[in-house]
This record gives sequence, structure tokens and C-alpha cells, in this order.
Amino acid sequence: MTQGIVSHSPVPARPGTDPRRAERTDRIVGLIQRQGAAAVLAVVVLAGALAFPEFRSYANAATILVAAAAPMLIALGMTFVIITGGIDLSVGSLYVLGGVVAAYASQWGLPAAFAAPLLLCGVIGVLNGTLVAYARMAPFIVTLAALLGARGLMRAITDEGSTTYLVRDDAFRAFGNGSLLGLGYPVWLAAVLVLVGALVLTRTRFGNAVFAVGGSADAASLMGVAVRRTRVSVYVLSAVLAGLAGTINTAKLGSGVTVLGAGMELDAIAAVVIGGTLLTGGAGSVGGTVAGVLLLAVVQNLINQVGTLNSNWQQVVSGVFLAAVVVAQTYLNRLRRVS
Repeated sequence: MTQGIVSHSPVPARPGTDPRRAERTDRIVGLIQRQGAAAVLAVVVLAGALAFPEFRSYANAATILVAAAAPMLIALGMTFVIITGGIDLSVGSLYVLGGVVAAYASQWGLPAAFAAPLLLCGVIGVLNGTLVAYARMAPFIVTLAALLGARGLMRAITDEGSTTYLVRDDAFRAFGNGSLLGLGYPVWLAAVLVLVGALVLTRTRFGNAVFAVGGSADAASLMGVAVRRTRVSVYVLSAVLAGLAGTINTAKLGSGVTVLGAGMELDAIAAVVIGGTLLTGGAGSVGGTVAGVLLLAVVQNLINQVGTLNSNWQQVVSGVFLAAVVVAQTYLNRLRRVS
């Protein structure tokens, strides 16, 4: 898959060092940062296939991909936000809000079931982006407020969570549970959007603007990049994709479940960072995010294969992966500066 990683110019060698060696070190370190998650994913998949015969079945692979479809959409939006140097803590609440609204709107048919949550979440994304870009408020504070507000709106719509709206449109339910070549429609939708996201990030002016803003907003502004508009756009994108993730999950479950979404923002951030996107902004890739999401999904599946461990261990493993990746990124960045 085409990866969107910002191009790093070779780091100038310090006096007294071999320029060719410094350039070679910089190239190797950059490769590790971009492909590390994919390499670890390959090792984990190979180990799982050797240890558990059922793990390597096509049916199990389809199960992993179905479970990863919604988190993949959330992490895709989060990738754009983090590359600009921001953060979006509201995606978990937008996920559950979008699902509830989709279930309620399904009484008017499949188009309404998709349009209503995307419009609502898009409006919240505009508010997030406007406050971050124009009011210069901290993304952490803005999206934390949106997390609480979206969760509160969901509870108001569902009478404090006591009302569960059922999907009333057969076509919408069929989308959530139908399949093509053994893979659910949500998986195909996620795959298409991931491909589009990778192309946008690596082949368009908007993608270049996203990297430029994350690298240095001041320098981007001097180059003529619409910094504020770019920041608003990535928060809208993140919110819409979170709402879409909730929508496809509701189509699969057949109802707008109100107890979902807690902690999904942290899982998305973990997957993006594990995939090589820097929390400081300016560097990252959609391909790395895909590897990060799949890695966490495979780990969860392997935990289920073991049978003696509960799902809480996924959080432990995710935390270990995240801590290890952040430490590794810090070391690699220092190595690039020193070489």
C-alpha cells in the first residue's frame, strides 16, 4: 500500500563525521520508523499461525478484518489530525453518538441512516477545528470538551441510555451483515477509504499541507499554505470518519448500543503512534496506521485463541506496545540528530 510519509532531508552531518555514513544511518532509521509496525505485524502473524492452527484459517482472518473495520476508520481520521500536530479525544463519543443517530434515522431509509450521523458529527468536527484553528485553543481541551458534550448528547437522545433504538431499514441492516468474497461490506468500505486516504495524503496539495502544518505552521503559512483551513479540515475528517465507524457498527449490530466507544480514542491514538506517526506532528503514514490497527486486532485475536486470558490483556499489550514505540521513536530521532 502506498504510504504517506513526510520526506526527511538528510540530516547534516556533524563536523568530524563521515557524511556518507550519516546519510546511510538516516536512511536506515527512517526505514525503521516507517516500516517497523509492519515488520512486527508480520512476526506476530507468523508466530500466531505456527502456534494456533485455527488462527491461519480464512474465516479467522475475515473475523480479524471485520473487527478492525470500525477502528480502522477512526484511526485513519486520527492520522491526519496527529500529523498536523493535533489530537482528537472526541472520536470515541462521536462513534457511539453516530451509531445511535444512525439507528434512529434508519426509520427513514438507508440514505438517512448514513447522512444523519455524518452531518451531525461533521458539525461537531467543524466546531472542534474552528476552536483549535481560529480561537487557538489547545486541541486536548477542545476535543475533551467535545468528548463530554457528544456523550451527553447521546445520553439525552436515549433518555440517559435507557432507550435503545433498533435498525428499522432492511437495506441498512443488510449492509452491516452482508459480505463479498467472505468479507463483510464494512471491511470493503474501510479498505476503499484507507486507499483514498493514502492517495490524498501522498498525492494531493491537501496532503502536502497537512505535513507542512505539522512540520512548522509558521513556515507553512509563509509558503502560502492555508494553515487554519487545513486544521479545520482534519478535525472535520476525523469526526466524520468516527461517525461513519459508529454507523457501520450499528448496521452490523442492528441497534444503536449506548455503552460503546469508551476508550476508543486511546486505542486509535495507540494504533496511529505504533504505526510510526509522530505525536509531535509532521511525519506519518496511512500504511503505518493500517499496520498499527491490524497489529492490535491480531493481538486481541491471539488472546482469544489462548482462551485462558480475558480481553483486558489487550489493553496491557497495547500499553506496552505504545510505550515501547514512543521510547524507540525518541531514540531514533536522537540518533538522526547525532549522526
